[in-house]
Amino acid sequence: MRGKGMQIQWEGDVKRERDAFIREFTISQTNRPITGVLWHGETTKPGAPLVCFGHGASGDRHQRPIPRIANQLARDHGFFGLSLDGPVHGRRQVGAGGREAFWPEWERPGTVEEMVRDWRNALTAVSSLPEVGSGPVGYWGLSMGTIYGAPFVAAEPRISAAVLGLMGIVSKPAHYTPTIQAAAKEISCPVFFIMQLEDELFNREECLALFDAFSSSDKRLHANSGLHPFVPIDELDFSADFLADTLKGIRPQRENMTLLVSS
Repeated sequence: MRGKGMQIQWEGDVKRERDAFIREFTISQTNRPITGVLWHGETTKPGAPLVCFGHGASGDRHQRPIPRIANQLARDHGFFGLSLDGPVHGRRQVGAGGREAFWPEWERPGTVEEMVRDWRNALTAVSSLPEVGSGPVGYWGLSMGTIYGAPFVAAEPRISAAVLGLMGIVSKPAHYTPTIQAAAKEISCPVFFIMQLEDELFNREECLALFDAFSSSDKRLHANSGLHPFVPIDELDFSADFLADTLKGIRPQRENMTLLVSS
């Protein structure tokens, strides 16, 4: 199957995962194939909303909690889910993969631009399939999912809602600082941002600086106690509801929200 000039090769048959269906794929690109997985539900129809999922540095396209949220959105709302392997992860693994491979990759100038290009090409290819179509698009990605995801959200006008977090405006790598600053300035869609108060990788000041830098007038931050990976389950559920309501157009616009103050 082809999507906008790029060949999509399905890897194996459709498989059932909990209450949804998944299918692995590869999109051919010169010297840089894109590997990923597509979710859909029993009631998913062409043109349904699609959520792009970016995983963390220690995982791959199936890293928890991505399957949980993708299944929930597919089952309860008929959404598509699209998750890609990072630049040195999963079926694109380099060396040991995971964080060991990610840290030097992040130091390399051009890594962000290449991953953003991968995301945009994959979204175009998948959306061009008649069984998927071009519906509303959201993004969900924490930690490395924000390192690459925030620039993707900034560059992609099709994205109308984003869940980001576990990341901040950092001083190193030097090439990345202006990239994340510029990306945050360009993000104007509704944003839900998650941070951990005892995050050992990105401190409070860095995370708050990123949140403050988003241009969106509709943004909210949830802060929880605990280290980097210990995001509470109910925050994951909230993030799914945030994307579902926003992409379905049933979440009230900020200007229509009423502040109730009791004396």
